[in-house]
Amino acid sequence: MKAAVYNSYGPPHVVKLADLDVPVPKPSEMLIKVEATTVNRTDTGFRSAEYVVSRLFSGIIRPKFPVLGNEFAGYVVKAGAEVKEFKEGDRVFGYNDASFGAHAEYITVGENDAVALIPDNLSYREAAPLTEGAHYALCDIRAAKVRPGQDVLVYGATGAIGSAAVQLLRYFGAGVTAVCHTKHVGLVASLGADKVIDYVNEDFTATEQRFDFIFDAVGKSSFGQCKRILKPKGIYVSTEPGKNGENIYLAILKKFSGGKRVIFPIPSITRHDVIFLGELAKKGIFKPLIDRQYRLDEIVEAHRYVETGQKTGNVVILP
Repeated sequence: MKAAVYNSYGPPHVVKLADLDVPVPKPSEMLIKVEATTVNRTDTGFRSAEYVVSRLFSGIIRPKFPVLGNEFAGYVVKAGAEVKEFKEGDRVFGYNDASFGAHAEYITVGENDAVALIPDNLSYREAAPLTEGAHYALCDIRAAKVRPGQDVLVYGATGAIGSAAVQLLRYFGAGVTAVCHTKHVGLVASLGADKVIDYVNEDFTATEQRFDFIFDAVGKSSFGQCKRILKPKGIYVSTEPGKNGENIYLAILKKFSGGKRVIFPIPSITRHDVIFLGELAKKGIFKPLIDRQYRLDEIVEAHRYVETGQKTGNVVILP
């Protein structure tokens, strides 16, 4: 099978196309033909190993799992003897950041992993980007214990995480103020934001509004910058560790402060989360933004584009 392989950490060009053997599923696994996948911040982060701590999971010296790709959508080619809830021909989607593998023609996935049936009204292209950005957003929304009627600010509302956060927060009943570039104001408003701040022409930290939860979905602000616009017991979350890892140690130091505080949840995803996101997509409540699509043989260009930090939503890879 064709696969995009990286055998060393570094810039996008370390990724090369190669021919690999089709993986053999274990009795509790399924062999899935990948019809769509994505390149996202998780993929590029593991590939570059910019945060050295990622090597604790991916391999200290070189990658343990040479094929990246954590999101996938495709159909079951073969189901192991112990698989009960899926059968050959089922259209499925899901997420795997433990061993990756979706940047290939085939991937093996366990029946109890983060995988679910694709809703009938979604294509493979639409199903593939349902999980990566959304599970980060969902994890942080749950950790902040967002309740209906609370006021939330989302900084970086056009990325995969931010655009998912705006839609999920609306579903959970929060009032959403979103921050984005001038050219995306209309788009973000269409996602359900109650108010949109154009950061080119307005400093969002100067607003007179106060928030129960500030969610920096791109990791470009700081608790210090945002503290003034938090309510007395407001919570700040960033998707990045921050300068010198400050968001991690602030989360520890302020855990029992009782006032304004930082939390830094460890993201996780379960099969139930994937089913939940699929149901929201089926009902039209959540629709991942798709910026561009590339072929598998153009995947280096996809990595380069994602690393610009300018993508709107998701970058999809098709066969």
